[in-house]
Amino acid sequence: MPISFTAYDGTRLAHHVRGDGDPLVVLPGGPMRASAYLGDLGGLAAHRRLILLDLRGTGDSAAPADPATYRCDRLVDDVEALRVHLGLERMDVLAHSAGGSLAMLYAARHPARVSRLALVTATPWALGMPATAEDRLAAALLRKGEPWFEDAFEAYRSWLAGTGDHDPAFAPFFYGRWDDTAREHDARGDEEFNDEAAGVYGSPGAYDPPATRAALARCTAPVLVLAGELDGGPRPELARRTAAAFPRAETAVQPGAGHYPWLDDPEWFVRRVLAFLGQD
Repeated sequence: MPISFTAYDGTRLAHHVRGDGDPLVVLPGGPMRASAYLGDLGGLAAHRRLILLDLRGTGDSAAPADPATYRCDRLVDDVEALRVHLGLERMDVLAHSAGGSLAMLYAARHPARVSRLALVTATPWALGMPATAEDRLAAALLRKGEPWFEDAFEAYRSWLAGTGDHDPAFAPFFYGRWDDTAREHDARGDEEFNDEAAGVYGSPGAYDPPATRAALARCTAPVLVLAGELDGGPRPELARRTAAAFPRAETAVQPGAGHYPWLDDPEWFVRRVLAFLGQD
């Protein structure tokens, strides 16, 4: 059952609880994808109480009256409203993919409210460092021995060049293992996205990289930046550059993992995240 609370502008938001133990606030990616795709994060819910936020206009959260509030910097106030709703003085935060930029903006604005921050295959748009088409193609070429590679690569290259449509054929590049679990996960994607909101998320004014960098340089919370070895956005090197923005950050590269590392090797993922959270 989703649990509702009210944002600063009266929008009804929802979060989902999975597991028991100390709370871990989880921000989904997409951008603007309902939190359902995160599942129990590979079994992490057996160790922590996951608080999975549905961002406004996604999942069980209502759409706002003003679509401009889908912008990433304006969603920071929703994360703060969740903290207040939970009654937490400080909170551990895990953010995936595009949610990483939201988490960075939150930590920049409310550094005293973050106890630990895990950025999982996080896209560092907030730092002015997008994953480039070259990054993604270089990662894709690591999969050259896969039986699906030839057809998938041509579709992927066309899409990245802006000459082709988004094609289900290249979905395997986002997973370390293109197995039944990955296929089922990918098949749910279209139902979980708010395309209108995604178009606003990173719109002009959302990010101020110099200001964010300056603020994060004063953030004393420990940070984990976790990358997948086979992921193109971010590649491990981009993850290391992201970690450099924080005074107390460490980088981990999960072997054989793509953009959803908790699916590729749940045991490795959970063990590494728990070690960072002090629960190894």
